[in-house]
Amino acid sequence: MCDGEGHPVRLHLTAGQVSDFKGADILLSDLPDETEELIGDRGYDSNKIRQSLTDRNITACIPPKKNRKSKPSYDWHLYKKRHLIENMFAKLKDWRRVATRYDRCAHTFMSAIHIAATFIFYLKE
Repeated sequence: MCDGEGHPVRLHLTAGQVSDFKGADILLSDLPDETEELIGDRGYDSNKIRQSLTDRNITACIPPKKNRKSKPSYDWHLYKKRHLIENMFAKLKDWRRVATRYDRCAHTFMSAIHIAATFIFYLKE
């Protein structure tokens, strides 16, 4: 998860072949109280996530999946800001150790991600 400027604020590591939807509960429960909007890709399109955000008065900007029968609307112009999270991942992958995942253990890999994220957060460009 990143803030409105593209700086990493929350990180959660899941297994390799697990969808983003599975780790969403942990990240969403940890959202700051002042959060007004959440931008996510189609992987986060579920009634459960949308209801959770609505209960907390957070605007969900998540495009519906292609196979969804009832397609909720979303702000297309706001969704353009999703490039911030993609840029954050690109900055994390500038760190060779993160990009190639040299570490076998998840806790060691997560430590490398935290170190890279700390540099990214404090060396604001």
